[in-house]
Amino acid sequence: MQREEERKIKELDENIKKEKARKIAIQEGAFANMSGLGDSLITPLATEIGSSALQIGFLNSFSGLISPLAQINGDRLMEKHSRKSIAAKYILFNALMWLPIALLGILYSKHILASWLPWILIIFYTVLAAFGGLAHPAWFSWMGDLTNEKERGRYLAKRNVYIGIAGTLAIILGGLVLQKFKATGVVFIGFGILFFFSFLFRFVSHLLIKRQYEPKFKLEKKSYFSFWQFIRRYDNYGKFSVYQSFFNLAIMIASPFFALYMLKNLGYESNYLLYMIVSFSSTVFYLVFTPLVGKFSDKYGNLRLMWVANIIFAFNPVIWIFVRTPLQIIFIPQLITGLANAASTLATANYTYDSVSQQKRGLCVAYTNTLIGLGVFVGSIMGGYLLDVIPNNSFFIVFGIAGVARLLVGLFFLPQLKEVRPVSKLKLSSASRMPIHFHFSNPLRHLHMGFNPFIHHRAGKIK
Repeated sequence: MQREEERKIKELDENIKKEKARKIAIQEGAFANMSGLGDSLITPLATEIGSSALQIGFLNSFSGLISPLAQINGDRLMEKHSRKSIAAKYILFNALMWLPIALLGILYSKHILASWLPWILIIFYTVLAAFGGLAHPAWFSWMGDLTNEKERGRYLAKRNVYIGIAGTLAIILGGLVLQKFKATGVVFIGFGILFFFSFLFRFVSHLLIKRQYEPKFKLEKKSYFSFWQFIRRYDNYGKFSVYQSFFNLAIMIASPFFALYMLKNLGYESNYLLYMIVSFSSTVFYLVFTPLVGKFSDKYGNLRLMWVANIIFAFNPVIWIFVRTPLQIIFIPQLITGLANAASTLATANYTYDSVSQQKRGLCVAYTNTLIGLGVFVGSIMGGYLLDVIPNNSFFIVFGIAGVARLLVGLFFLPQLKEVRPVSKLKLSSASRMPIHFHFSNPLRHLHMGFNPFIHHRAGKIK
């Protein structure tokens, strides 16, 4: 009887600590997302210092590949170190990398190493991404232990809304600052100041990480398996990982170059405030849709959200071919991008939490992100190469190729995946109450007999 009471008291104390940690995690995420101001300025900086389309492709591809490769080592660190110490250490290193990046524009304005600066930017940004990759498995595993399965979707959606608001405010203010410096002819000073603020925001994120409670966890060496074993197994989660690789390849054929298209072809290079507003209007819509997709995820599952995200992402680059004015861009492609990002971000994280056990969570997400990184690497270089070699209407051709590739990847892989946990059937009456209702037919049903994207069988968890 006494032991039972002690167990209940211990469990209550644990829950109180977790609740406090979840609140701090929202604050930490807000500052981390505000540091994303720097990420939003990387392409404009690269453009200002004379980077080619191919170099911008390299900027995205190398950082996108190195970060997940670093995650594999980040997972192994949990065998000897606590998740808190790993995350805090490498988030600090990640923050510090914004400082040398802040100096690059000033060096360019002084004609110091001008021809080398695009390549130096690629190196610095890749190192910054590597430090983020080393921190990610520990952070992802840790967050999984702070949330429970039934309410995870709602909590992550709530967290995403708060951090999204913080990030959006930082980006809008950043646009105002950059536009002011652009107008006075010292735009590189503006870049330097904003990258310094990215460092400060990330440093505060590091301090808040150190305040969070970490549930006891010890990564067992026997839980390790090689990347090739992961690939050969090709179970339900393995198929999900391969899908993510090809999907991100298709995404990155066009995504890194929407900014370049606005800056160069639409003339936003002369108005950075307008560029920032248009670029991140999708974040506002993301914030609006996130609570809705969080509830949808908890009740109807994450695979259905992946269908929503994939189909919307497939049509998005094609829409860019037909829109030109800021209002058209904001209320058509950026609006549906906000919905797609809300669905995709939540679905992929929750699908991983549902599919993988605590011990293998960090390693599986590292391997998945490695496959994603390969896709990002190939897709970014492919898009940059096509833009450099296609003489006329190159953006439109690349956007069209990206749209077709995104659709084909979804139609091939998504029918092969299964929902992991029990979820409610989605009735038409329920779907009609959603702000946007999508009805999916399955063009590949002759290849996948009996498949219906609204009816899923359970798949096993990687233990």
